[in-house]
Amino acid sequence: MATRRSFIKKSTVAFSAPLITPKSDLFSIFKSSPLNQLNIGIIGTGDRGQGLIKLISKIDGMRLIAICDNLQFRLDQAAKIAPKAIKYSNYKELLSNKNLDAVIISTPLNTHASIASDAVDASLHIYCEKTMVKGDISTMNLVKKVKKDHNKIFQTGHQYHSSRLYSHIVELVQSGEIGQIIAIQAQWNRNGNWRRQVQDPKFERQVNWRMYREYSYGLTAELSSHQIDFSNWLLKSTPKKVVGFGGIDYWKDGRETYDNIHLTYSYPSGVKASFTCLTSNGKDDYQIKVMGDKASIIIGYKDAWIYPEGKYNKVIKNVDGVSGATSSWIEGKGNPIKFDHKEPTYQALEDFRYAIINDSTPMSNLKSGADVSLAVDMGIRAMDTEQVVSWDPKYNL
Repeated sequence: MATRRSFIKKSTVAFSAPLITPKSDLFSIFKSSPLNQLNIGIIGTGDRGQGLIKLISKIDGMRLIAICDNLQFRLDQAAKIAPKAIKYSNYKELLSNKNLDAVIISTPLNTHASIASDAVDASLHIYCEKTMVKGDISTMNLVKKVKKDHNKIFQTGHQYHSSRLYSHIVELVQSGEIGQIIAIQAQWNRNGNWRRQVQDPKFERQVNWRMYREYSYGLTAELSSHQIDFSNWLLKSTPKKVVGFGGIDYWKDGRETYDNIHLTYSYPSGVKASFTCLTSNGKDDYQIKVMGDKASIIIGYKDAWIYPEGKYNKVIKNVDGVSGATSSWIEGKGNPIKFDHKEPTYQALEDFRYAIINDSTPMSNLKSGADVSLAVDMGIRAMDTEQVVSWDPKYNL
């Protein structure tokens, strides 16, 4: 029996090159009829949710029909952007809308597992924002449920995994363009307290949920998780162990999540990947540096550069009768890496739609999302205990 939540491939069109492997060679989109559009519901209409609403309105074949938030003022803000969408204050009521094909979860991190689980029961395609799940046990439980009960698409919102520029860089590095990978250094620095303005103090914890451990893992989950995802992707593995330090050292304002983090993950290949987030110094903002023995690549939000290795010159001199060595480094000139690409979140939404139409696995999927969730949880425990935390074999789901 045909339902609104089933799709028929009817026509073939040119689209941006997919980063996913379809199970069928046929790629089609729906006709312009409402019954042939992908009907989307968004749960969580804060800053991220409202940003997604604006992007969905620009994508052909995607139609936002439902929005949900338990904060009325957030819901009202979203309704101004999407006036035709049905408003819900209870996400379970949204999930029961029989016209829905897919749901986007952009709520506080601690709610992802339960909402995604209910979306599985509702037989909906799922786009779950990063970090996928809070905590290792909840991550493993959701993975098991999705694998057992879900025959739809599950995409995780690590949008840089959809960036064609990032994909190009991964291909370059994995093909040996910069030689053997020696290290990865990533940062995401800001100079500001990272707070959202709150009109009524009673909404403090709900609006600034990123600041409180009940809801969030803070900087590690909200920012560094993207860069951890990139490292896993690039190295085709998950980290073996992690050490790190974090603290609430600058913003003495009642927050519970760290205002600075410093993590180093060790991968099976021997590569060490470091991740830093600051909230009191914004030098160099966002950056990923991949260092090889032939060259280094520095990646920003939307641009990247490659720096061939220079030559190490060692000169022996006689200083006051004692021979000593002085060194100089001739650095290679950086060259921009040119590659056409769209804004990553826009591309990620297009990829979500492509995966649904073609019944194909997204690049940022259940496994890659779970691997990052587990790595984030390891990093939090390493900083909390100031001990080395190792990858548990039970994480190999």
